[in-house]
Amino acid sequence: MTSTGAFDDTTPLARELSDLTRRRRAIEQWQFPRPDATRVITVVNQKGGVGKTTSAVNLAAALASRGMNVLVIDLDPQGNASTALGVEHRSETPSVYDVIINDSPIDGIVQQSPDIETLHCLPATIHLAGAEIELVSMVAREQRLRTALAPFVENSDYDYVFIDCPPSLGLLTINAFVAASEVLIPIQCEYYALEGLSQLLSNIQLIQRHLNPTLTLSTILLTMFDARTNLANQVAEDVRQHFPKEVLRTPIPRSVRVSEAPSYGQTVVSYDPGSPGSVSYLEAAAEIAHRGAPS
Repeated sequence: MTSTGAFDDTTPLARELSDLTRRRRAIEQWQFPRPDATRVITVVNQKGGVGKTTSAVNLAAALASRGMNVLVIDLDPQGNASTALGVEHRSETPSVYDVIINDSPIDGIVQQSPDIETLHCLPATIHLAGAEIELVSMVAREQRLRTALAPFVENSDYDYVFIDCPPSLGLLTINAFVAASEVLIPIQCEYYALEGLSQLLSNIQLIQRHLNPTLTLSTILLTMFDARTNLANQVAEDVRQHFPKEVLRTPIPRSVRVSEAPSYGQTVVSYDPGSPGSVSYLEAAAEIAHRGAPS
């Protein structure tokens, strides 16, 4: 016979809290394997508002919190990844713009995130907004980031590099594709989730054929998931049917804490480590780590 208290094990809230506690305890026991070589992962979706930047910084923070050395490259002129990681990105701050346009070395521009010692960011400033136009007339314009990043990674001890792209398929995103070995696509569990995805996949195939044959779509992450709605479950099922190998088992739930964290210059992993959003990103990061880079 169950107790009559408000939080007995028959209430949905009690079951949810119990499940969250179980998941947190399980994560504490997990070992995150270190990759044999640096994994450079471009996080991209041409649709805005799908949790692209949120996923990039929180996956990075989750891996860094477990001892990995992680770099986030903010390639979005809005600079939201830089904000979430708490690094300086005012207009006069040296940034990824200087790397791509002015050939500045990366090691003099990378900043450490104040919350996690092994998490770093190559910030974006407002100057990046003009980079698309400036790149048009430059030699090897699609390979500017790779040219700068490859020797830097070779001489560093980073385990992961996440590149946060703008929500468009312009020259900045192409630079990210060319510089990376893997692509991670966040897909929101809402209507029109798959809209535009075929165009994105076509562009990835073009990059593979002409600019970067080693590029692989390795990961699809379901975001803004609400298990209480039929729509979210249907979208998740549709995506899993289309991409059974790429979709992570862990979806990222809708969460107020995830949305709040950037306003404090933090990721949800450091802002509220015990929240459902933080636990989900840690589980997703563990999946990415255990899957390893595609062969």
